[in-house]
Amino acid sequence: MQPADLNEVLRIQAACFTELVPESEASLAAKLQASPEHCWVAEGAAAGGLLAYLFALPWRAESPPVLDAAECQLPEQPDCLYLHDLSVDPQARGSGLAQALVQRFLQGLEASGLNRACLIAVQNSASFWGRWGFRSVAPTPQLRVKLGSYGADAAYLERLR
Repeated sequence: MQPADLNEVLRIQAACFTELVPESEASLAAKLQASPEHCWVAEGAAAGGLLAYLFALPWRAESPPVLDAAECQLPEQPDCLYLHDLSVDPQARGSGLAQALVQRFLQGLEASGLNRACLIAVQNSASFWGRWGFRSVAPTPQLRVKLGSYGADAAYLERLR
């Protein structure tokens, strides 16, 4: 992903988030700047534009990033690769782009040397992530507070490498 991709990322995000307020351009730009090697896009050959994206960050599992934060400072000692957001343009669903980006994320996890991946599943997506080996983790009280900003059905999931 490049900074010039953010307008298309924002378009896709707005089309996909029906239960959450989309993150701002400043927040997404901060995440991209903090960890460009873990942010990817997928283009459609026929459509000629971006159709999907994924943001990931080396992070601390017990304290996922705040949603829509204007700044993103990576922790000094990350213990997971945190998958912050995967979205696919609704017109491209079923095209295999989500699977391709998840596979790229898992390759990034392997290359990072970190032993686990974490994410917060939103909008009833936990079963999708379960197909990729992510399992629900009982949240700590601190984590439960953060999950509240991600919507009523948010679930914290982990996958061991």
